[in-house]
Amino acid sequence: MNVLPTITTVDVQEQAPRVAILPIGAYEQHGGHLPLVTDTAIACIITRELASAYPVLPLSPISIACSHEHGTWPGTVSISARTLHAVVTDIAQSLETSGIRKLVLVNAHGGNYVLSNIVQEANVTEARMGLFPQSREWKRAREHAGLISSYHDDMHAGELETSILLHSEPSLVRPSYETADHDGGERPFLLTQGMKAYTATGVIGFPSYATAEKGKAVLASLVESFAEHLRALGE
Repeated sequence: MNVLPTITTVDVQEQAPRVAILPIGAYEQHGGHLPLVTDTAIACIITRELASAYPVLPLSPISIACSHEHGTWPGTVSISARTLHAVVTDIAQSLETSGIRKLVLVNAHGGNYVLSNIVQEANVTEARMGLFPQSREWKRAREHAGLISSYHDDMHAGELETSILLHSEPSLVRPSYETADHDGGERPFLLTQGMKAYTATGVIGFPSYATAEKGKAVLASLVESFAEHLRALGE
């Protein structure tokens, strides 16, 4: 898996980027067909695609974040929301010392709720931080790629995530994805009861619908949508 940035300090000096992008994932169960690093891999894949299309500085990822809803599954590891807040804030301050005052958080884990608060706090006096993709960009990407399942029903380890990895890092997907579908239904107490109240396998979604072609189209849509976020930052 080659998703980490390989640029040098000389490259950065020559490019003089004004915006950095920080991939944020998680280390959590994704059923039996996707690895614990799924969200981090997807965040890095999106970051890699964005950095190839826009003059931004790709950063190495935050690979363990807020996965408490998956906390009792073997292998899942979390940090607290306050720790994630502190780490992101420290990274933004460190970037500023080298002249990069704007940062976009590329988040691939829905449980990292605190990122919205971090972005709001950073933008009180001026637009300096963004959060991408948001629900509207994911919705647009699903429609563009012709995904069969809905945003709600395909929550975790389903058609979307499996398609992205089938396209970009197929070695991470195990053949069992074709028989791993699970409909989690309505999930009114997810925050209280966690994922195990709604799935025995860890999957909520429809990975059997996944294809590499859909993953490619999802990423293309996200790359196009990113331009709006740069404009919102004044770039």
